Amino acid sequence: MALRSLSGPRLAPLAEPATHLVVLVHGYGSDGDDLIGLAPHWQKQMPGAAFIAPNAPDRLQSAPGYQWFPITRIDPHEMRKGVESVGPLLDQFLDAELARLSLSPEKLILVGFSQGTMLCLHVGLRRATPPAAIVGLSGLLAGPPPSHADGPPVFLAHGDADTVVPVQAMLMAASALGEAGRTVQWHLAHGIGHGVDPQTIQLAGDFLGLAFAGLLAVRAPASTSLKARA
Repeated sequence: MALRSLSGPRLAPLAEPATHLVVLVHGYGSDGDDLIGLAPHWQKQMPGAAFIAPNAPDRLQSAPGYQWFPITRIDPHEMRKGVESVGPLLDQFLDAELARLSLSPEKLILVGFSQGTMLCLHVGLRRATPPAAIVGLSGLLAGPPPSHADGPPVFLAHGDADTVVPVQAMLMAASALGEAGRTVQWHLAHGIGHGVDPQTIQLAGDFLGLAFAGLLAVRAPASTSLKARA
């Protein structure tokens, strides 16, 4: 069966031609128009980055927005089945967008929120050529990560007042990724629920700026907590 195609809002780079592709993957019940709103916060750190935020393939029946896969409960086994089912669709989309911009696979950066984080981690950690970086916001790691000799650096952030995806999910993901050999930085947003606050946007932007400049390692297992700049 042929894979469906994805589409969503785009934001052109400040400086043409594009040198990187940043794909923003939204959460359950949201859409690309929501997550593309993060892009203007990060354009100055990545002037050559083209941004796109694809809509998930399925509309929700009982509410506005889209889903990458159905969710009945926050259960790692259910999440793993979900990312495995839709992962090939996102992977195909990434390859097509890179080809459209004439970019090599290592110029890819993935940013996900909630369900989008689950998908970015699953797909990004398994690509033949690792992306430059993965940013995962308010999500979880759906299954053990592959233990490759190389892999993308990862930034995770989560609100400690999140009642949708427990904050323990981020801590468990950071630990598992570190043990698998990934370079992980993480941030705990105090008093924040299932969302993204300005401090997290700033820290993610700093991380993305380093990835854009090629200053982040793609191996060297480590897991560290980030602090906001004064």
